[in-house]
Order: sequence, then C-alpha cells, then structure tokens
Amino acid sequence: MTTTTHTAHHEGHHAAGGLQISTDGHTLELQDTIVRPGEIDFRFRILGPDGRPVTAFTPIHDRELHLIVVRRELTGFWHVHPERAEDGTWSVRLNLPEAGAYRVFTDIAPRELGRTITLGADLAVAGQYEPEPVPEPAARHAVDGYEVELEGGLAAGEARRLTLSVRRNGQPVTDLQPYLAAYGHLVVLRAGDLAYVHVHPDGEPGDGVTAPGPDITFHAQVPGPGTYRAFLDFKHGDVVRTAAFTIVAQ
Repeated sequence: MTTTTHTAHHEGHHAAGGLQISTDGHTLELQDTIVRPGEIDFRFRILGPDGRPVTAFTPIHDRELHLIVVRRELTGFWHVHPERAEDGTWSVRLNLPEAGAYRVFTDIAPRELGRTITLGADLAVAGQYEPEPVPEPAARHAVDGYEVELEGGLAAGEARRLTLSVRRNGQPVTDLQPYLAAYGHLVVLRAGDLAYVHVHPDGEPGDGVTAPGPDITFHAQVPGPGTYRAFLDFKHGDVVRTAAFTIVAQ
C-alpha cells in the first residue's frame, strides 16, 4: 500500500491544508468561536456551495470526519471524532483546560466533491494566558510509560522518510493495535501559520507485510521551510496516546 498524505489537494499537489476556513465551495462554521476553559460541548457544521449543511461524506480511515484541535503555539493537541446529527451539525465533548488561542481543523471528503479537503478556523479559549515557546527539537518523547524515538527529518518540498519506534519499559512494542485502519497517524503542523499535513503510514494492518511495531514509517512532504511539530497517535493496551516532536525543515 502506498502512503496517503492528506493535504489541501489530492491531485499531486503538496500545498498544506487548513489555512482557510472556506475552500472548494465548502466552509467550516463553528457554533462558538470563543469558549470558556474546561469541558465544552463543541459544535460546528460544514456548509456546501449552496450554503446548506453537508451530510454526505466519503469515510477517510474509518471516519467521515477527523477533528484536530491544537494550541497555536503547538503545545497542545487533540484528535477526536465528532458525531453528526441528521441536520448536519457535528458535536463532541472537548476538554480545553487552559485559556489561549487555538486552531480547529477538519479532514473531510464531501461526497459530491470527490476528494479530501482540510478546513481550518480559529478558536479562542477566554482568560489570561502566557504564550509558550515551541519545544526544542528532540529525538525522543515519553508518554505514559512509553518512549517514542524519531529517526529522519523534513525538507521543504521533498518527501522524507520518518520512522517512529515505540518502546515500553525499554522493550520494543511489537503488538501495536490498529487505530483508524493504521498502526499510527501523523499530523504535521508548521509553527507560525499552522500549515497542516496529515500523513498515514506505509502499509496497513492485515496486509501480510506490515508489522505491528515497534517501527511506524511515514513519508511526509512539507510545503516549505520552518519549524514543525509532528504529532503521532498510536494505540496500545486499548488506549490511544500521542507523542510530539519538533522538527526543523530547511
């Protein structure tokens, strides 16, 4: 299986997605653009070219819509899957405990459009806050007793190999569980404008070739130079965890 890279276009282009609230006639409409810190009932709609809510989508990796929420300084990351009501309103419970500036992304494939697009919109969590710097580059990230090591890098306009190896208590994890039809999902965001690239790994569970860990390999292409944060979702022990890395692309 070849790698699938979700960007703003899927016809050989490599422009990053998520920079616009409206593209190809489709618009991301948030019910609230300012919320209070804590757990919220987050609602939104995808409006089509006729201004009406879209209700027909082609699934992308087992879901009609992938919702990504990040802090603008890339120090917080949420990947969730809202439910869609018959009227086209999507809803999900989100816990955003800290005030700050956030960005919301939706990966979707409207059936009438025939391809994947990524829409982005700003979300403000009210209250006083101090922006944090993007973490320094590091090859390892520890999360919940797991250690994930990154091998490889990014280059502007070129597809580069990234391999992420998962260990637990110093031992390789060789029984990763499928999560959304893959052993891992990688979202890459550029600091400054939050240009968005969603990458799926080489191979897939059950293909007779791809091992369930410890290595998860991606080929990622970013649109230009800059500092990027790469967020890896992986599932083990029936829990999805996220490892994050800062990578500088020249």
